[in-house]
Amino acid sequence: MSTNPATPAKPSMRDSLVAAAFELFLERGYEQTTIDDIVRTAGVGRRSFFRYFPSKEDVVFPDHEQSLADMTAFLAASADSDDPLVRVCEATRLVMRMYAENPTFSVQRYRLTREVTGLRTYELSVVWRYEKTLGDYLRTRYADRRDGTLRANVVAAAVVAAHNHTLRHWLRSGGEGDPLAEVDRALAFVRETLSPDAAPAGGGGAEQEADDVVVVITKRSTPMWRVVREVEASLGED
Repeated sequence: MSTNPATPAKPSMRDSLVAAAFELFLERGYEQTTIDDIVRTAGVGRRSFFRYFPSKEDVVFPDHEQSLADMTAFLAASADSDDPLVRVCEATRLVMRMYAENPTFSVQRYRLTREVTGLRTYELSVVWRYEKTLGDYLRTRYADRRDGTLRANVVAAAVVAAHNHTLRHWLRSGGEGDPLAEVDRALAFVRETLSPDAAPAGGGGAEQEADDVVVVITKRSTPMWRVVREVEASLGED
């Protein structure tokens, strides 16, 4: 019986294209690397490249489509009894896990996107798609609330902001530490701050005093932080 170790699995063509692309990006620079350069290094034809990636930008973000699909499926499988806020936090954690599975690649991509404006713009569009997916789910779950749309938009934005804050800190450190533990702490902060059990703005209760109602007249263009400050001042919470 042979005792030779099993031969390592050959990388898929998709993985080979990504590896070739980043090898060239790091060696020559993103702008100086063409799709022809990538396929030549990977040893495949142009048709093979476009079978997997619509553009050169897409090869920099090869895992986001699957990650977005995983998030969408996770949210779709939510039960009516699930807390929507907890569910979106868990869905966002799936994205961090994707980054954490390959720290070297994640750090390389982060550094590349800092250098190339076009990639940064592309990345922002990806972030927007994640936020929209969370918002769409939350708008459905909060549909019976008077403030449902506002709450959905605020929660989705806050969850994404907490995730991205943790992710950037981890990437700037060169991928050191445990990003999943850090994002759990950040998302716990969001849950504590935006608890679904909190009374909606303008809501009343038996214990609420009549003079707790505050009307603020302001211009539409006034920043939200200034409106909040005016409300707090009216309530004597300066």
